[in-house]
Amino acid sequence: MAIVFSIFLLLQVASLSPKQISGSVTDTKGEPVAAANIYLESTYEGTSSDADGTFRFKTRRSGTYILVVQALGFKLFKTEIDLDNPAPHYDIVVEEKVSSLQAISITAGVMEASDESRAVVLKPIDVVTTPAAMGDIVGAFQTLPGTSTVGNDGRLFVRGGDASETAIFIDGLKVGNAFGSTAPNVPARTRFNPNLFKGSFFSTGGYSAEYGQALSSILALKTVDIPLRTQTDISLMTVGGGIDHTQVWENTSLIASANILDLKPYHLIIPQNFDWERSPYGLDGELSLRHKLGSNHMVKGYVYTERGGMSLWSDEGLGTQTELIELDNTYTYAQTSGRFLLSDVILRGGLSFSDNRDDYLIEDFNFDTRHQLYHGKLVADKIFTDRFSIKTGLESTITDYEEDYRTEDVRRHYTDYQYHAFAEADFTISNSLVVRGGLRAGHSSRANQSWLQPRGSFAFNLPGNNGQISMAGGWFSQSPQPVFRALQPNLKQQKSQHVIVNYLLSKSNRTFRVELFHKNYENLLQYEGQRFRYENIRQDGDGFARGLDMLFRDQTTFSGMEYWVSYSFIDSQRKYAGFSERVQPSFAPRHNGSAVVKKFISPLKSQLGISLNVNDGYTYTNPNQPGEMNARTKPFANLSLSWSYLPRPNIIIHVASSNIPGRDNIFGYDFSPSQEPGGGFDAIPIRQTAPRFIMLGVFITFSGDKNANQLNNL
Repeated sequence: MAIVFSIFLLLQVASLSPKQISGSVTDTKGEPVAAANIYLESTYEGTSSDADGTFRFKTRRSGTYILVVQALGFKLFKTEIDLDNPAPHYDIVVEEKVSSLQAISITAGVMEASDESRAVVLKPIDVVTTPAAMGDIVGAFQTLPGTSTVGNDGRLFVRGGDASETAIFIDGLKVGNAFGSTAPNVPARTRFNPNLFKGSFFSTGGYSAEYGQALSSILALKTVDIPLRTQTDISLMTVGGGIDHTQVWENTSLIASANILDLKPYHLIIPQNFDWERSPYGLDGELSLRHKLGSNHMVKGYVYTERGGMSLWSDEGLGTQTELIELDNTYTYAQTSGRFLLSDVILRGGLSFSDNRDDYLIEDFNFDTRHQLYHGKLVADKIFTDRFSIKTGLESTITDYEEDYRTEDVRRHYTDYQYHAFAEADFTISNSLVVRGGLRAGHSSRANQSWLQPRGSFAFNLPGNNGQISMAGGWFSQSPQPVFRALQPNLKQQKSQHVIVNYLLSKSNRTFRVELFHKNYENLLQYEGQRFRYENIRQDGDGFARGLDMLFRDQTTFSGMEYWVSYSFIDSQRKYAGFSERVQPSFAPRHNGSAVVKKFISPLKSQLGISLNVNDGYTYTNPNQPGEMNARTKPFANLSLSWSYLPRPNIIIHVASSNIPGRDNIFGYDFSPSQEPGGGFDAIPIRQTAPRFIMLGVFITFSGDKNANQLNNL
């Protein structure tokens, strides 16, 4: 359903009133100032300057207001403007403030997707206009360096790490089970709709001391504040439909939505590689409440719930036998968060709750699992001087997990209370050098274990506006997955250490980024057997991941067109799971590349998109040869296209297709459990669910402004 809300973002963010405020921000030397915050004082209305220093935003307000410009490394600028008669262009010159805090940004291991950072590589709109993403948040990030596309899984794999090593946060609060439950080899999708978010912070490693419980990566999503207008959105698609209503008052907004997903009609028309007994289906609903308390405080509330399932026949023993796998899932996520400015201290935090329940029936084997996660967090940010600031915080998590194997009358349950404290300081030595140091402590009641993890980073601006160099590193840990902790209570934290060196150059809407990384693993889980039959669980595993990431993005060279190209080399070796030696994981191809091109065609009121994801194939163990992970599939490639057309300002028709050539991508092989009479083990390939996925949708917006034009957002 994420594609429904993805296109809604296109419809919603453009619905602004006709009063436009535009201009440019430069320094005293005439050089453009990027990522300056421009806003109307005592309001939440404003924007950030682009790489060339230009800015524009729209407002419904009237009368006289103070226009404020804040830019890192520059003095605060204020000027009075008349919103009833705004100037066609505001030329703003800001003066350099040598001792300004955070005059440069630390970009090692960090990729922002918002308008708030000089390190921007993707903006929120890119999530919904990248063809390969099909409206999925994670699908867009899989076009960035450091990630690997694993087509039969769908989750986020970063720098040789398993998907479970990436943690997802919404407004700083952790999300449990962020991906939808699914059957083996059926790719999962993130549960949340992209139009909920205004940006994101994606760390491929070396992340802030504020975050924990992730060996490889974090994805921190930032929700929108108060939308600008009241409107209703309706979606009609080949896989379902939905309705979304946004109500906006002066200081409050409420968004309510309901959606239905059912792939059965689609599967009756489009041939599938899987034998579906019941195609995936689901219902979901959400409420999002925002309220401003004065000019400096904001509180938010959000509730999301869904129910769905699927059933399919799975080959066993090379297709000579099949078994029916049935899955029913219910999920709820709720959070409340706030941000308060108290004198010179910013307080932020909140509470979140995740509840995921899966009920499986595999032939006559029936079991269910329940995973609940509670998270509370409070953070204080204080600027002591122009050169020094500190961030401190406390947080607590409660993990409650239960699994019930009803067929065998076996039940397992555990509860783990974890407590965390962190502190992180930024020190600006000059406008060319900033240093950050952090420390994170934690304790687990179930493992009876405490830990202390230092982290640090710095950034240095090269002379002559020739980019910047950043470095980040530290110690990180993560609890083993609940299914193992239910079996063995004293499992300790799995550990990793990161070192990252980054070079970033951003000029004239062109970005070049290259990064070297090295990651060590300790205390990885090893075991015999498989799901439902794990034995001899221990933490003797270890490993490493190292490599190179590159990204180039160009929004200037070709009129009406932008593109980005990325490449990653990942050398990952780890002894884990049932392997007796270090192996290259199946989810970590060595060579990964992607390219995305988007072209807006004004006469056709359309945007065309094309994306390509490739890698050199997935490792697997062939029992007909000696060793483990001793074979590799053919290279993976996915060429996707999309077309968005606006027949009227409030209507979008969207068509997208993955894997246009119909390439038969293979993700591994299932081998027979015993040798055939002639010797050897036969195998069948693990394929994608269908040769391609085709999506057609019509999205309609109703509002008081019937002439709202969506063209600028394609």
